[in-house]
Amino acid sequence: MSGFGWEEARFPTVEPSTLDILRFTLAGVVLLPLAVFLSVCARLSAASRMRRLAALRLLGLSRRGTQRVNAAETVAAALLGAVLGLVGYWVVNQSVSRIGLPGFKWYPADGSLSVTTYLVCLVGCPALAWFVGRVGAKKAAANPLAVRRSAVEKPPRLWGLLPLVPGLAIVVGYCVAGATGNVPTDTSFSAILMPLAVVLVGTGLVLSLPILSRVLARQVARATNSLSLGLAMRRNEMEPGGALRVATGLVLLVYAASLTQGVLIELDQVSKNTAPVQLYTMPLDYVPEKTEQALTKVPGVRGHAVLARSWTDPDREERPSINVVIATCAQLQRMAPVVEGCVEGRPARLFVPGQSYDEASLPGTSYPLHLRNADGKQRVVPVRVPSRTVRYHDETDAQMAGSGAVLIPPSALPAGFRPEERVRLALLGSAAPGAVTSVLEGIAGVDPTIEVETAGLDPASLQQITVIKTLLAVGMILGLVIGVAAYLVAATDRAVERRPQVTALALLGARPRTLRAVQVAQVVLPLTVGLVLAVVIGKMSESSYLVTGGGAVFWDGAGLPLLLASALGVVIVAALGALPLVGRKIDPELIRRD
Repeated sequence: MSGFGWEEARFPTVEPSTLDILRFTLAGVVLLPLAVFLSVCARLSAASRMRRLAALRLLGLSRRGTQRVNAAETVAAALLGAVLGLVGYWVVNQSVSRIGLPGFKWYPADGSLSVTTYLVCLVGCPALAWFVGRVGAKKAAANPLAVRRSAVEKPPRLWGLLPLVPGLAIVVGYCVAGATGNVPTDTSFSAILMPLAVVLVGTGLVLSLPILSRVLARQVARATNSLSLGLAMRRNEMEPGGALRVATGLVLLVYAASLTQGVLIELDQVSKNTAPVQLYTMPLDYVPEKTEQALTKVPGVRGHAVLARSWTDPDREERPSINVVIATCAQLQRMAPVVEGCVEGRPARLFVPGQSYDEASLPGTSYPLHLRNADGKQRVVPVRVPSRTVRYHDETDAQMAGSGAVLIPPSALPAGFRPEERVRLALLGSAAPGAVTSVLEGIAGVDPTIEVETAGLDPASLQQITVIKTLLAVGMILGLVIGVAAYLVAATDRAVERRPQVTALALLGARPRTLRAVQVAQVVLPLTVGLVLAVVIGKMSESSYLVTGGGAVFWDGAGLPLLLASALGVVIVAALGALPLVGRKIDPELIRRD
């Protein structure tokens, strides 16, 4: 029996604590819009379906029989949808896994679903559909006359504001704590309280939309003198639940986008190098000269130098030695913004402001530097500490070379020879995450076995950030698709159900322009209210999350313009999407049939 590799990686791609944050964020970005989409689909053609079920009830079908009819139809649709969804996921996994995502690749087997997942989809979804179908037909089975006569919808209850109040209290409390400098230190308590606040605020935001839409519609209808706006607001006042169906998916998407931005900011603080530049050091003990030259030419590297240490006798108790920097003045100037007094071709002692000289680096003292070439020949070159100095200071957190290091030009060494012990190659580049990733990939392309040390940066954390950003981007795209789909389904279904009312208004003399203005106002007003609340509450939730994250950034205003532009784009798309829902053709048969 033989095998290749291991079943699991030595180190996880994403740390478990970070993975929990990712799961929670994706649940808010994807599952909340998905729940709204499913609820919208469950109410698809609700009015006409309820009237049909009420007719069956009036014809003599029992109450349970009426509920079973609706449940059976829902189960059949859910089972078909589950099968299509599983087949679609298999196709997407097989294709995308072979292409990969930016910074994230996997094998098709890694993305295959377990037996439990198949059972949940093929059994759990129809079971849930059965329950929803029975509950959905309860009204038609219990009071069919009210359904057939289009009874007035009950106004939303104030209990819908109940989840929003405690959620906002927690969020505001953390925001005040961050503003006053009283940052909470009990992370275990915040780890429970903060997710609870996010769920409460998200749920309260959804449930409060009908209440706020009804109140606002009533006030606008009383104050306006516009016929189209008055008709639209009176309709929203009589049917505030329509705002919940049409606007909720897009509102939750904007709310989740704020939370996603907060997660990215916190993770960026954890893994980001605070210095503007990134230093890479790697041993050159067994690296050929051609490989060394190729490493210095990796895209993104703006400067390089060779660092070494003078030879010490292992048999002596005292082993004084000095640091040696092998570079030209031009190379040194590309490594640091402050290089003063450097003369090309002449050795010098480096002086870093704010640092004391190395005790062993005394002018006039000589130290041996053992060299070796590619053929294995050895030579010893004495390095005398010069009296002249070069003022040096780079932008790294820990200086590449401290005070007392001796700068030696490469021309001072024999051709083809370089230090043989404790010699390292230092590369310098930008600290931007994209630049760091590019340099690391370039180094791996030259020599994938070389060991690279990155001062002030954990490459594993950088890889985790890349994977998390990719997954969050995929989640946001899925959430956007689901939110837009929920809006299109709800808006179209609502327009189809209201065709008799639109036809009646048209026969009474209402112009098509007026009817389109009514349709747009009915959609845009509750959506605008919801988006404003989502932006404000979302930014507050984001700030409270950053306060509990332990980072230095609590308030983020960089992403606010993009969030506002996205919200405005959502309103424009919703308005344009509502225009074609009022047809040009007037069919009086719709009224007679109803």
